Amino acid sequence: MLTPKFDELVQQLKVLPGVGAKTAQRMALHLLTYKRPQGQQLAEALMVAMTQIKQCQICRGLSDEDICPVCSDPRRSDAVLCIVETAADMMAIEQTANFDGQYFVLGGHLSPIDGIGAAQLGIHQLIERLKQRQQQGQPIQEVILATSTTVEGQTTAHFISEAVKPYVQSISRIAQGIPMGGELEYLDAMTLGQALQNRGQL
Repeated sequence: MLTPKFDELVQQLKVLPGVGAKTAQRMALHLLTYKRPQGQQLAEALMVAMTQIKQCQICRGLSDEDICPVCSDPRRSDAVLCIVETAADMMAIEQTANFDGQYFVLGGHLSPIDGIGAAQLGIHQLIERLKQRQQQGQPIQEVILATSTTVEGQTTAHFISEAVKPYVQSISRIAQGIPMGGELEYLDAMTLGQALQNRGQL
């Protein structure tokens, strides 16, 4: 409420997740008072990112080029495909350093109420990718469904599993249940139930 330009900066900062009016105001004041050079660098980085970062033509993740570094890396296995909801999910899996296959980013989950159906999630593009590999005599050996454990995520996983079944050798779902360091008495019944269903041999 200092000036119209300051108010506009605060309004734009509020578009960030978890940033309310007070937090946005503190950010704006901090940048203007103590970090003007860094604020200008931030503005430049945002401009470059918003205009130059695009969607990978293969996996639909984020990329500087038409094909992202993951899809263009010859060291990665093309026999396993992990399907995730968002680019953030893809990044989270990459940070584990336990997966060396390929990805397909849906960009969300099925939500008829919000008008998000198979077309919005690129399911047709996914099927074409799998079908092409099958026609080349190199079918995807495994599709890993790494959607969220929400009702929408589970519904999306089931829909995709049925859609891709004719084109892949096996379909798996990431394990769900007890987190590392978790104690049973503090878990909700649904999480504990999932852990029992997904138990493995020692």
